[in-house]
Amino acid sequence: MKTQTAAKNAPVERFDAVIVGAGMVGVALAGLLANAGLEVALVETKSEPLKLDTLGDHPPAPRVSALTPVSQRLLTHLGAWSEMAAVRVTAYRYMHVWDAEGSGSIHFSADEAGAPVLGHIVENDVTLAALNERVLGLPSVSTYFGVGVDALQTSDNGRWLVLKDGRQLHTPLLIAADGAHSTLRELAGISVAEESMEQEAVVTTVRCEKSHGSTARQAFIDGRPLAFLPLTVNGDDRYCSVVWSTTPEHANELTTLSSDALGHTLSDALGHRLGQVNAVDSAYRFPLVQRHAAHYVQPNFALVGDAAHSIHPLAGQGVNLGFMDAAVLAEEVINAWQRGAPWGALTTLTRYERRRRFDNSAMLGLMKGFKVLFGSQVPALTLARNMGMSGMNQLVPLKRIVMRQAIGERGRLPQTCR
Repeated sequence: MKTQTAAKNAPVERFDAVIVGAGMVGVALAGLLANAGLEVALVETKSEPLKLDTLGDHPPAPRVSALTPVSQRLLTHLGAWSEMAAVRVTAYRYMHVWDAEGSGSIHFSADEAGAPVLGHIVENDVTLAALNERVLGLPSVSTYFGVGVDALQTSDNGRWLVLKDGRQLHTPLLIAADGAHSTLRELAGISVAEESMEQEAVVTTVRCEKSHGSTARQAFIDGRPLAFLPLTVNGDDRYCSVVWSTTPEHANELTTLSSDALGHTLSDALGHRLGQVNAVDSAYRFPLVQRHAAHYVQPNFALVGDAAHSIHPLAGQGVNLGFMDAAVLAEEVINAWQRGAPWGALTTLTRYERRRRFDNSAMLGLMKGFKVLFGSQVPALTLARNMGMSGMNQLVPLKRIVMRQAIGERGRLPQTCR
């Protein structure tokens, strides 16, 4: 890794690819491109990269992801998975979903899916720090931490990126991985469809009276999904990460409760399935908004991850979709680069968009559909969803298809994820 510092009247620096945003998706993409031989620059407003050695003794962070086996393969390919496993990852082999307003429920198991696990619950900080460990040290990765983007310009053979400290980077491929409120997307003039889910997510970490049993649990309570995601801390399998997607009013109420009151509330909401629940962290809230960019690509420019799409956390698919964006874009770019074709050309980037847009759109639509289905209090719809869940629970072949989709086995996977 070559760490860049500001220099007055510095010459224009040129790279095969420039990625703005050093989150999980951006760093993974940098690793994929750099390992293939491209010279990559990584630009990030945060001043310091997250390091693994700062995480080991800390309690679980509130933000977690349900990483699919497909994402695990990508992270293994990048060498990050072993680093993550040495800190903290929690496999789940079962999933139990039920409607608290009725009798409908469904159980999933890894055996039915034909997989060792359904996925792993991993703190986002652990994933990012492990990726940093493996990627930022690569000799073909140059990092620009603690600096923002000031302007974006177009040239005949690429893009000019002007940083706030005056430095300029030129590249035939500029990639926005800078999140849902992407500055780069705005500078490129790409519009985004935005829809408030009229809910907020409340997240916290709890320790329960009973073991989580390697099971991810999700209850729909008045259309407000409450998830208990398993965590194992220092061998103790009674921890869970909690995500409750609820109304802003209820979110405000939950985040102002004392730890004891929050624990009792969560115990009651889960029907005491895990016994008494004790909150071990504060509760945090954030608004839920689904976004989808009108286009993922322009000549010499591409969006990945939350810069292209952000999704309701119901299925824990957000970062998995982003990792798949990174893997597919890297595959298309590397293929073009290796055969001497212009890897930032619209023809190359359009293949990436074509491979990813349908899958992302389908997942966004599915999450919206779930919200409508489980948010309705119409008696006929309540009956239908309960009958549907219970009926599917008896149809193992159909469940297997659903589970294969949920663990990421969808469409033509890039080589790094097979």
